[in-house]
Amino acid sequence: MARNLGGFLVLIAAALIYSSALASYIFQPISDTHRSAALELFNPLGGSFPSVEETYEELRTFEVLGIDKRSDISTAACQSVSEILGSSSSTLKDLFYALKVNGILKCDIKEDVFEGVASRLQAAVSGASALLDFYYSVGGLALFKGQTTKDDLYLADAEGVFQSIKWTTLAKNSPTLSRALLGLVADVVRVGGCVGPALALSQSDGRWRYNSNNPESSTFAAGLALEALAGVVSLSSSEIDQSLISTTKNDILKLFDSIEKYDDGAFYFDEKLVGAREHQGALSTTSSVVRGLAAFAAVTSGSLNLPSGKILGLAKFFLAIGIPGDAKDLFNQVDSLAFLESNTVSIPLILSLPVTVLSLTKKDALKVKVNTVLGSNPPPLTVNLLRVFRSGSKDTLLTESQELKFDPENAVYTLDALPKSVDVGKYTFVFETVLHDSDHKNLYATRGQTRIPIFVTGVIEVDTAEIAVLDSDLGSIETKKKIDLAGDNTVSLSANHLQKLRLSFQLSTPLGHAFKPHQAILKLTHETKVEHIFLMGSSGKEFEIILDFLGLVEKFFYLSGRYNVQLTVGDAVMENSFLKAVGHIDLDLPEAPEKAPQPPAQPLDPNLIYGPKAEIAHIFRVPEKLPHKELSLTFLGLTLLPFLGFLLGLLRLGVNLKNFPSSSVPAMFAALFHLGIAAVLLLYVLFWLKLDLFTTLKALGFLGAFLMFVGHRILSHLASSSSKLKSA
Repeated sequence: MARNLGGFLVLIAAALIYSSALASYIFQPISDTHRSAALELFNPLGGSFPSVEETYEELRTFEVLGIDKRSDISTAACQSVSEILGSSSSTLKDLFYALKVNGILKCDIKEDVFEGVASRLQAAVSGASALLDFYYSVGGLALFKGQTTKDDLYLADAEGVFQSIKWTTLAKNSPTLSRALLGLVADVVRVGGCVGPALALSQSDGRWRYNSNNPESSTFAAGLALEALAGVVSLSSSEIDQSLISTTKNDILKLFDSIEKYDDGAFYFDEKLVGAREHQGALSTTSSVVRGLAAFAAVTSGSLNLPSGKILGLAKFFLAIGIPGDAKDLFNQVDSLAFLESNTVSIPLILSLPVTVLSLTKKDALKVKVNTVLGSNPPPLTVNLLRVFRSGSKDTLLTESQELKFDPENAVYTLDALPKSVDVGKYTFVFETVLHDSDHKNLYATRGQTRIPIFVTGVIEVDTAEIAVLDSDLGSIETKKKIDLAGDNTVSLSANHLQKLRLSFQLSTPLGHAFKPHQAILKLTHETKVEHIFLMGSSGKEFEIILDFLGLVEKFFYLSGRYNVQLTVGDAVMENSFLKAVGHIDLDLPEAPEKAPQPPAQPLDPNLIYGPKAEIAHIFRVPEKLPHKELSLTFLGLTLLPFLGFLLGLLRLGVNLKNFPSSSVPAMFAALFHLGIAAVLLLYVLFWLKLDLFTTLKALGFLGAFLMFVGHRILSHLASSSSKLKSA
């Protein structure tokens, strides 16, 4: 049976290839699978994470996915937040993430602790010179402003800080020179000049440097810089110079000019930093840019003029990842999708199909869903089926647009019947999404046309199947039998090396077209398990193969005897793929010449190697013949006679108890000594009845040590008493 199943392995592999090809072009919004993965990946040891950053990533992921687990970690997390905010030795990074955690959990933090944190962050902003210092300090102040009741928390020189983030301050120790230098840089930018690489943290291609001492620019750092600049704008008491805002918007456009693209329409950013200590992958880099873009767009007015197709492509990149296997990657994916869901640039809408395999036999309806990246319902819109064409062909099967019906109860768009010209096979369906409200066109990204590959399956009709033995010389039919490939009947044939074997059948689709399956295989298996496989050719609907045994005697290793005939026909779109035992043929082949090739050695049956072994029957020694029970009891009585004689002798002579001690302690040792003697005698009895030698010796060792101790004490007492009597 296992050998028969081997014929389907190729079919299964083909189906997997088709399914993987579909998965690469179909994007599904966030689902319950992500929630299950989050519960599995975010599972801290001991109930708490090793860092407050990881704690925030868990809380943020659960918050976006709608998983309520705050009560499980709030106590430990709030305690950690309180310690970090109250400690003067906490780093800016820890303060930043502690405030992020507090923003979610709303921990009970004392007001004086908050005041101390605000002072530290303001001092850090004033003394910052590297991008990360600005990112954590400015970001921390922006978070702090949202968690306190103070309305007057602003940066003293927000515009100066904004310029400091874009351009490094060489004269940090001289505030006057610093402001003059920054003003000069701003003037150069206003008139369209450029800043030399020794000054600029922001580069001409939209990327940023981490500090003035590092010549390498980074796309990941660009996202951090945009977040920091957004924090400065939110903390400014007055409007930032619009020339600085415009310059930053131009930096964003230049950054998006370097965006990369996959064939499936997904856009992403990749880190090109060469000398970095920690390389950032495409997921973390793209996530950083999305956070920075969303944050900056939220605090500035006016459009960024970014193509909506690129925003939709970023969403496709995150969704195409599927389910990440790492907690950090899952956080980056979910957090970025949450920012894309609520960004003010363009909210991407995802068109997806719950099922991408439709059956003509079952008359499946085409169903389409349109959602945001987190699965929310979109605004009112219409979904149209524009075109349908067979994959690998330019012939369009559908030329007139068809509108899909909207089912408000299930929130799906349906097409009850496929176009009449659609037969079994792989097709590409082209959909169009049209928003009803014109104001929504600038708010949502739909990408006018979406191409989705779809498999259409059906039952393939098998007709005129027959097998025949032909005369080799004249080609006349000597024996011909019809085959019912859908039934259980088998045929029996015989032939010699001067004859031929012909097998033929027809395949047609539900619409009557010729069908060419992915696999059509004929297999002949000799009774010695030697297999021969032949691929069948086709002409239109007709499949035929002719085996000339005269030319195959060497391939058949001159093995006469019975050959089982098996036919395999299958395809990914063929619902009735089959592996059919046609029957057998008895071949009479000539004797093998002296130097004829030998058949290959057949592999051993795995059951012979790894299967259960035969049960081993152990042969024990036949026990010796024992005496009768009466004789054994008689012998036992004879062995007890000396003991009875000993007891009678004691009675005749009388027991002398005159020397038994009268004092309490010696009397106790004397009693224990006699009890020990009795225990030894009892042990002998037990050894005779049930105990083995080793157990008896072990117990006798303990009793012997006990008897030595109490016997020595009682004998010492008797000796002392005897010496006193003699001296008296």
